[in-house]
Amino acid sequence: MIAVLAFLGSLAVLLPLGVPICFVLVCCAIVLMQVVGMPDSIIVAQNMVSGTNNFALMAIPFFMLAGEIMGAGGLSRRIVDFANVIIGRVRGGLGYATILASMLFAGLSGSAVADAAALGGILVPLMVSNGYRKDRSTGIVCAGSVIAPIIPPSIPMIVLATATGLSVSRCFMAGIVPGIILGLVLMLGWAYYVKKDNYQDRRTYTKAESIKILKESLPALFMPVLIVGGIRLGVFTPTEAGAFATVYAAIISVFVYKELDLKGLFDVCIAGTVSTGTVMIIVAAATGVGWLITIAQIPAMVVKLLAPLVIHPLLLLLLINLFLFVMGMVMDLTPNILIFGPILVPLVKAAGIDPIFFAVIMVLNLTIGLITPPVGIVIYLGCGVSGLDFKSCVKGILPFCLIEIATLFLFCFFPQLITAPLAFLT
Repeated sequence: MIAVLAFLGSLAVLLPLGVPICFVLVCCAIVLMQVVGMPDSIIVAQNMVSGTNNFALMAIPFFMLAGEIMGAGGLSRRIVDFANVIIGRVRGGLGYATILASMLFAGLSGSAVADAAALGGILVPLMVSNGYRKDRSTGIVCAGSVIAPIIPPSIPMIVLATATGLSVSRCFMAGIVPGIILGLVLMLGWAYYVKKDNYQDRRTYTKAESIKILKESLPALFMPVLIVGGIRLGVFTPTEAGAFATVYAAIISVFVYKELDLKGLFDVCIAGTVSTGTVMIIVAAATGVGWLITIAQIPAMVVKLLAPLVIHPLLLLLLINLFLFVMGMVMDLTPNILIFGPILVPLVKAAGIDPIFFAVIMVLNLTIGLITPPVGIVIYLGCGVSGLDFKSCVKGILPFCLIEIATLFLFCFFPQLITAPLAFLT
């Protein structure tokens, strides 16, 4: 119990001070080390290094770099054009196209932040220029970005699977249908605001324009098909899929779309390296904490505390979701997964809950945390691309955030929405 209090106390003290999360985690590790009687600080460093020495984690820098290349190489813009051709002709079509573009871009980047950054810079100004409310436009872009970590390739799924020993491929396959459902539910919510705000815009294209856009979009659209199909057919592992995605994005950007030259590609690689370094240092720090959490027997304590609820799986799942939602509001996605994944997955297994199903629920819950204050990084990104203040941005996001929370609980009450398609796909 002392270890639990020491760990939570360290988080409670350091997080409000604005200390970078990687340093918070290292400090928590040092505190736990003192509690368990292991004063040798080299242990933390060793576990940080060994924690990142994992083949599956190599998929993260590959997919992040692929996302950077796609944003700079014109793939994201062509996906937006394709989405407009498909659904832009209905009232409020730009909003529907935003959601569809988020679903398609999810299959390219696997990152909510990359999705919001790449699509927000294009779609928010476009929607505002067509008479949409700026807060509403920002809200639907940010909410749509939540789909990215669900649909493969999903970086949070890679992190969770690696931390808990689950199959990355099965986690990928499990996210396809829930991601599509989430997108469709968001479209229903957008339909309500189209009527409420009385949006009348429609984007129409001639047959020649449509054919041209579709032809230009095909190389970008092939990428998620090749990635998911390759993993499903056993052609390559998720890590190899990341390497393939990077090479494919580079070839398409430089030689097909010709929006990147070799110098531009080098600059994008530098930006991707910085982004990857930020994520991997958090992974390393959280791995060190995770090892000490295990040594301190905190997972066993949690299991013992919640053991009476094992016979009530639904109640247990709802309580876990409430806990994760609160943690998602105050701490970023990756450290939450790395800290609590190894604790919670054995617990849900003991309750008879499918761990792959729980992986989808956990990632979706914590991803929603990216658009909830005070820590939600996608909110701040939305403020940046729209020029809105924080309060206005949250106001625009809130209705769609509530829709996503409702969808999360829909999955909890009807797990077959996830498990049945998974059984078919695998």
